[in-house]
Amino acid sequence: MITTVVQFAYIIATGLFVFSLHWMKDPKTARRGVFAGVTAMAVAILSTMLEPGIVNWEWIAVAIAFGFIVGIPLSLVPLTAVPQRTALSHSFGGLAAGLVGTAKYYLWLNEGPENLSSFRMIAIIAEIILGFLTFTGSLLAAGKLQEIKWIPQRPVTYRFQNFINIGLLAVAVILGILLIINPVEYEFLFPVIIFLAALFGVLLIIPIGGADMPTVISLLNSYAGLSAVAMGFVLDNKLLVTAGALDGSSGLILSIIMCRAMNRSFTNVLFGAFGQVQKAKAGVEQRSAKTETFEGAAQILEQANKVVIVPGYGMAVAQAQYRIRELYDLLTKLGVDVKFAIHPVAGRMPGHMNVLLAEAKIPYEQLVEMDDINPDMPQVDVVIVVGANDVVNPAARTDKGSPIYGMPIIDADKAKMCFAIKRSMNPGFAGIENELYYSDHTFMLFGDAKDVIGKLVAELKNL
Repeated sequence: MITTVVQFAYIIATGLFVFSLHWMKDPKTARRGVFAGVTAMAVAILSTMLEPGIVNWEWIAVAIAFGFIVGIPLSLVPLTAVPQRTALSHSFGGLAAGLVGTAKYYLWLNEGPENLSSFRMIAIIAEIILGFLTFTGSLLAAGKLQEIKWIPQRPVTYRFQNFINIGLLAVAVILGILLIINPVEYEFLFPVIIFLAALFGVLLIIPIGGADMPTVISLLNSYAGLSAVAMGFVLDNKLLVTAGALDGSSGLILSIIMCRAMNRSFTNVLFGAFGQVQKAKAGVEQRSAKTETFEGAAQILEQANKVVIVPGYGMAVAQAQYRIRELYDLLTKLGVDVKFAIHPVAGRMPGHMNVLLAEAKIPYEQLVEMDDINPDMPQVDVVIVVGANDVVNPAARTDKGSPIYGMPIIDADKAKMCFAIKRSMNPGFAGIENELYYSDHTFMLFGDAKDVIGKLVAELKNL
């Protein structure tokens, strides 16, 4: 009877997980999707605790308490820290899968070698390799996103890097095959495989720059999901297999979409070392960008009919979304048509800009995707680039030697005038200068995005 109830609960949880993904694709139903996912997980946990084989309730209580202690502070991080918090969550998922695989291997080994069938060993090896590489890779990604001093933000490359990385993974897989063939005789290989998988996770992320982090985070999400699938097979839990498959496939699909948005392949993202600072070419004349006063910029904005704001990571760092809402309200009252151009990989995680602007209660219908806004850019009077860099760089269309050549961009350079808000002229995460800043109709507004937008708002109020 209890087993029937548990299986029925698993079916309900599976349905809720599916609906959760479906509802979260639309902002109008996203909140419903979140609640559906939370409910599904609660049903999964509670129903699993009804299983007759569970006896160590005190350990479960300790684990749940520890989860609350860690989880509650993580839920309170600012939206600017959500990308690294997401990466940290992936690392927890990978570690959990790896530890479960490790515990099950040694438990079955002690109970008798006959428990370690080929199928179980294949699942365990897949679980520990995917789990531990996700754990270390996600931790390093979180460190890069948090800009921890001792973790380099730019890609780190060395000779034969790709050969070494692929070689490490290949060795781990080969050792895993040997362990599958004879799980008793080759027991000593188990910790070696864990070490190689963990090392591969670190070396996989080191050569990846910040510009690729949105894709990498979604890819790590896929790895975490796949490790959960393997864990489901190890634990003979059908819901875990289903939930992991949903997680893994959605992460993979999102990674593919984002790679297409950058016109790049998985291999280029993972092995291209995108983001190394490009050295200035010898003999090239040093250029200077034009600046505008806040008063002059406010007067131009007041007279504009169409304004497009392009948000980027600089907006997130400065927490400028609330000031941007003030600017939006002021311009709208003046009769200006204001839209927000959203690039698929702007920020440090998928949908980062959408979430920040939604936090400031900017109407979602004013957010326009890159492909939809670009045809209208020649009719835009003023485009305001707030902390964005590579996603508006015209070099992506014209410079075949540029690392971002071929990447779809927001056509900010085609607007009649552009105000670019930046702290300095330092290059973005692609490591190259932005040709937009040297355009004849582009004017720089230097400073922290929050302060700059605040000054523009003050000037507009004084007009």
